[in-house]
Amino acid sequence: MEQARPYTMRARAASAEATRERILDFVVTSLKTRFRSEIRLDDVAAGADVSVQTVLNVYGSRAALLDQALARWLADLRAQRLRAEPGDTAGGLAALMVHYEQFGDLIIRNLAEQADPELIQTGRTGHRQWVQRQFGPHLAEMIPARRRSLVDALVCGCDVYTWKLLRRDMRRSRPDAEATMREIVEALLRAT
Repeated sequence: MEQARPYTMRARAASAEATRERILDFVVTSLKTRFRSEIRLDDVAAGADVSVQTVLNVYGSRAALLDQALARWLADLRAQRLRAEPGDTAGGLAALMVHYEQFGDLIIRNLAEQADPELIQTGRTGHRQWVQRQFGPHLAEMIPARRRSLVDALVCGCDVYTWKLLRRDMRRSRPDAEATMREIVEALLRAT
């Protein structure tokens, strides 16, 4: 009889962890198409096949759940964008295009509506850090003022608005848009 209890406790713990992951996975998936403000606990519960009370029991609050889901999603996005080695212009821009093709429209919508200012600032900071990392080998020997100016120019050349102009407004194909962004970046790097 004593052996049944530890087994039951392990099974319960495994079930609880599976429920926790199912809830979190649903919210992470939701964040790919919706703003945090648009994600309701009723939708989360239905999507994870649990009750609202279970969601609250597991995460404590809607805010805590959304914070954890956003942290996971942002970590996944960072990993996606960091696949190319620093200095690999073509690889870096290819990774950036994958990111923009998946989330560019949502990013543009968030920027236009200012629906999530905290996320906007996180994105701006992350984009600048990505530019500094990705093009770091090209920037290493520059004097600080020139480096800062070139980083600003590269941030603009690689920005989601540049992608939007090319893909949505000018209706360029993805390969054409990527080639144009690469031309912009390479021209900036040659001008140093």
